[in-house]
Order: sequence, then C-alpha cells, then structure tokens
Amino acid sequence: MNLVEASWRTRMGNVLSVSVVAMVLLLAWEATIFLGDIHPVLLPHSYQVLGDAWQHRSQLGWGCVLTGWAALLGLVCSVAIGTTIGILFSHFRSLRIGFFPYVMFLQTVPIIGIAPLLVTWSGYQFRTVVYVVVIISLFPIINSVTTGLMATEPQLNDLFRIYRAGRLKTLYKLRFPAAIPYIMVGIRTAAGLAVIGAIVGDFFIGFGSQHDGLGTLMLSWLNQQRTASLMAAMFASAVVGLVLYGAINLLSATVLRRWSGG
Repeated sequence: MNLVEASWRTRMGNVLSVSVVAMVLLLAWEATIFLGDIHPVLLPHSYQVLGDAWQHRSQLGWGCVLTGWAALLGLVCSVAIGTTIGILFSHFRSLRIGFFPYVMFLQTVPIIGIAPLLVTWSGYQFRTVVYVVVIISLFPIINSVTTGLMATEPQLNDLFRIYRAGRLKTLYKLRFPAAIPYIMVGIRTAAGLAVIGAIVGDFFIGFGSQHDGLGTLMLSWLNQQRTASLMAAMFASAVVGLVLYGAINLLSATVLRRWSGG
C-alpha cells in the first residue's frame, strides 16, 4: 500500500467516523422528541431546523459574512497586538511582572460586562463588535507567545550569545521559529473565542443598528420564540467557527509547516 492510498483511506475513515457520530446524534435528537413528547417551541425536529435554515438562507448567509468578518478582523488584531506584547514580556522581566496581572484582567472579567461599556464609548457600530473580539481573544495570544519565546533551550541561547548574535537576530532566527507551535495553539484557542466574541458583540449592537450578524438574528428569533430558526443560526455560527479554525490549520500545515510540524 503506497502513501497516497494510505492517506486516502485515513481520510475516508475520518469522514465515516464523523458521519456515524452525526447520524447517532440525529437519531438521539428525534428519539428524545418522540419519547418525551416535547413541544417544538422547546425542541423542534431536525427537519424543522433545516427548513427554517433554508427559508432564512439569505439572512443566515449575510449574518455568517458579518460575524465571520468581525471575528477574523478581531483575531488578526489580537495576533498583532498579542505578539508584540508577548515579545516585550519575554525580553523584559520587570515589564512582564508589572503588567501580566492586568493582562489577566481580560481573561477574568466577563465580556458580557465589558461589551455595554464598549457600546457606550464606540456606539452601535461594526467596529464595536471587532473591539469585543479583540478583548476576548487577546489573552491566549499573549500567553502563548510569551510562553513560547521563553521556552527556548538555554544551550541554544548560549550558542547564539557566543556568536554575538543580537536580540533581534536571536528573536528572528531562534526564539520565534521555536515558539511557532505554542503560538499556533494560542491562535487556535483564540479563534473559537473570536466567534463567541463576535456573537456577543452582535447581541449588543443589534439593539440600535441595522447590523444583522448571527448574534442579532439569534436575539430576534429568541424574542419571537422561533426555536427552529434560533437553532439554525446556532449551527451557522458553528460553521463560521469551523471555517475559521480550518483556515488556521491550513496556514499551519502550509506556510508554517517547517516550524509547526504540519
């Protein structure tokens, strides 16, 4: 068996496993409704969710675009800001000790409490959603970059020091490439948080604007007790998260394969 055939069989096995699990979950869903005699307002049938998804396909599609774009922009900003802060933290111990507790603030304070303030300061604008995404996804980037840059083997650092490599050259040639696996873990974590942050931002700016992100649609359909439509939007948000996560894995397996291990 050659490598191509083995790879193809592995992929088909993965697809089959995912399909079997999806089928089992679908059957369990329908069985729960049938055996429990559950009202559609509480738990609609899967075909009702699919029907509502098709009926509102244009709204859901545009909502995916808006929410996905906000999540992507916020994630890119988080990576840029978090990488810069992580580099500074890894080089300057006093800076890390003094400011890291305040960085932890981003992780410990619920975003649901910060979002109303951002709306007050920034208004019911798309940029407010991006700000929410940046705040909620920034900490994993800072933490992973700092950890990765400080995890370089001491012997390699000593070797670069012997050859009189400066800080910038050591960072570029040694520490940053070695930190790529840590950084990718942080970005993957931040990607899931970015979608959550975008939906939370949608919840708040949807009250006073024409923004129709997935969070806004969810809130509207929740108030109307349209559970099937609400669940369709929920699955759409999961698709956005999977696409963003897949794009990051593709980046890791192609552009950064040399350092991330593909």
